[in-house]
Amino acid sequence: MRVKLILPALTEAKSPLFRPIKYSLFPPLGLVTLAAYLGPDDEVTLVDEHVEALDLHDDPELVVIQVYITSAYRSYKIADHYRKQGAFVALGGLHVTSLPDEAAQHADAILLGPGEDTWPQFLRDFRAGHPAKRYQSRTRTLLGVPPIRRDLVKRHLYLVPNSIVVSRGCPHVCDFCYKESFFAGGKSFYTQQVDDALAEIERLPGRHLYFLDDHLFGNARFAEALFCGMKGMGRLWQAAGTVDTVLAPRLLEKAVDCGLRSLFVGFETTNPVNLKEQRKFQNLRRGYGAAVRRLHDHGVMINGSFVFGMDEDDDSVFDRSVEWAVTQGIETATFHILTPYPGTALHARMRDAGRIVHDNWDLYDTRHCAFIPARMDGATLEEGYWRAYRQFYTWGSILRGSWAKTEWRGRMRHFAYAAAWKKFEPMWDFIIRTKRVARMLPLLETILDGRKKAKRQKTTSPPASPRPSVSGFPKGQAETPVVEFASADLFD
Repeated sequence: MRVKLILPALTEAKSPLFRPIKYSLFPPLGLVTLAAYLGPDDEVTLVDEHVEALDLHDDPELVVIQVYITSAYRSYKIADHYRKQGAFVALGGLHVTSLPDEAAQHADAILLGPGEDTWPQFLRDFRAGHPAKRYQSRTRTLLGVPPIRRDLVKRHLYLVPNSIVVSRGCPHVCDFCYKESFFAGGKSFYTQQVDDALAEIERLPGRHLYFLDDHLFGNARFAEALFCGMKGMGRLWQAAGTVDTVLAPRLLEKAVDCGLRSLFVGFETTNPVNLKEQRKFQNLRRGYGAAVRRLHDHGVMINGSFVFGMDEDDDSVFDRSVEWAVTQGIETATFHILTPYPGTALHARMRDAGRIVHDNWDLYDTRHCAFIPARMDGATLEEGYWRAYRQFYTWGSILRGSWAKTEWRGRMRHFAYAAAWKKFEPMWDFIIRTKRVARMLPLLETILDGRKKAKRQKTTSPPASPRPSVSGFPKGQAETPVVEFASADLFD
């Protein structure tokens, strides 16, 4: 059977601040997870439009497309093309799950929710000649998931080919989070077995890893066992966590001991009323400054996330947020405009209040305003968003932020990381277009490893001590990407 797996390109805003490097970071792990269920005689083609051109002049029998909200129109166009050519088209992903009736108009079958049960069932039905129109996830377990097909990943096209996910979803339920609609009807956070996660890490070449889990620290017992097993592997890694887990005793230390060097932290807002309204309770009554100091004291760089446009935000929120982040010495910041994604509690609340202004999915990209803000107009919100990016990444702000560190090593590390991320877009354009982005990985590793001098260890050797097993986590689970295949989208 000829199978084509496609990740369509996201719509991009034309701006000098919007760099293509974002889409050359990680391979589509979810699609290679789907490929693992195919047979040895199946002919599999994987295309990621962010890093390569899509050839529409072929004749696959089965086309599978992963749909983000901002790639929805592009996804539907590709789907319509292949259906006219006679191929069977299956669509899945977060957007498909949140708006199944819309997606069904462009597909022969749609798959809703995580794919551990829906994708294998669809394949059985398809091979038997009677596929259903719709498959809804009911089972939430990673048991029996086969090892992902990393052989399909074109590693040279990605800065971070060693991306990995060892859990699905998040234990928290924030109103604006798109992932809650994806997990409706079942568990919204679950992990794989620790031994399987460690085995997958051991199989990956090189030193650097990026955990794409929505919340790697979401189950402290699982995370602690994972970190203990990783100690001695000589890895350098990045991940995402929350303020409350950063402040928790012992867990951060174990993460640092096994190679944590950079953490994405969702601060989102400094206003407690906003936090309560969006049900981001894990940030309430937490010392943001204490969390920043704790990470920096352990040599961990921070990518801080901030959301503008919550109901308590006025037009002073942009400058205040930037100033706080710069004075705290946060290395990089990611800013977002609050976006009422369909299927979320935020969308339902704004829809009922008549505050949704359009449903152009290309503009649901956290860079455009799709609702009526409470304390400013939409134009002010968009202008403030772009101003925040400009102000945070000026040379002066980068220097001020780096000077917040007490040691020269930390200052140089901050300056190199922040400047490389935002100030060299022409360089990144050239590197990506010449397909040499993977050659920049040693530079990333050097910056990440700048917290202290350490003797490098071979990563191909197994840990010195046996990998721990954790009671309560079922045996036999395999690696499964969450941000792409499950928690953010079914097929990424």
